[in-house]
Amino acid sequence: MGHVGDQGSQGIMTTVETEAVTVPTHAAATSRGTASSQAAVGRIGPVSGWPMPNFAELWHFRGLVYFLSWRDVKVRYKQTFLGAAWAIIQPVMLMVVFTAFLGRVAKVPSAGIPYPLFVCFGVLPWTFFATAITSAGNSVVGSERLVTKIYFPRLAIPMAAVGAAIVDFVIALFLLVGMMVYYRVAPGVGLIMVPFIFAAIVLTALGVGIALAALNVLYRDFRYVIPFMVQVWMFGTPTIYMSSPAEHGAVKALLRLNPMTGLIAAFRSACIGESINFGQVALLGAVAVAVFLCGCCIFRRLENRFADLI
Repeated sequence: MGHVGDQGSQGIMTTVETEAVTVPTHAAATSRGTASSQAAVGRIGPVSGWPMPNFAELWHFRGLVYFLSWRDVKVRYKQTFLGAAWAIIQPVMLMVVFTAFLGRVAKVPSAGIPYPLFVCFGVLPWTFFATAITSAGNSVVGSERLVTKIYFPRLAIPMAAVGAAIVDFVIALFLLVGMMVYYRVAPGVGLIMVPFIFAAIVLTALGVGIALAALNVLYRDFRYVIPFMVQVWMFGTPTIYMSSPAEHGAVKALLRLNPMTGLIAAFRSACIGESINFGQVALLGAVAVAVFLCGCCIFRRLENRFADLI
């Protein structure tokens, strides 16, 4: 019995010793896990100055931009009888107005091509630009629940609105192709420049739309300013509806300050095979990048006040 008791006591002692060794080990593992989890926690704080956009974060949330764009496309044509056909009807109606009043009545020159086709080359990129800045300018105000509930890069909202406008532009391209076939106008070698010129138009629309989205949150007057600004900007872009804008010195200088004047003219020239001023296109591309970065900086500067004001 004494021997058994010794074994039992030894067994007990062994168990106690084993537990005494195990407990510190578990505590150390817990402390290491806590330290690693604390190291993995990120901190979200306000930005100061004029910060540049975090492109790495935007790339990480690229799926969100895609789904927001697709949501905007579905909401835009939900419960409509004609659906996506409105992407073609809108530029067609604008083209008919320009053709009736400027082509037939005012006899505006059209660079030797039929005036309806000439206007179509200008109306399509302009319709995209106008739709993009209008949608992006109202996008953050219209996404109140997203902005106030969860964290994600707020730049994704106006970018998604511009992405939805790109879908409309792609649909409207079928109208342009059909008119080129009807009027028997073949594209030239300069067609390879169209994606680069359109990319510059997209960057310009992004920059303007992103800046307007931020300003619209702070000052709701911009919801009324944006449509008026788009109308004035259209008439300040004469390359939409005429081949030779005014040559007066002051007017010509003002037109050159409008990047859309040169971009639309370059888009038309690339589509019909006319000569392209590559130096001017490169300069317009640099201006588009500058406009985009400036718009992003304005947005990031004002972003901290969105949740309180929206």
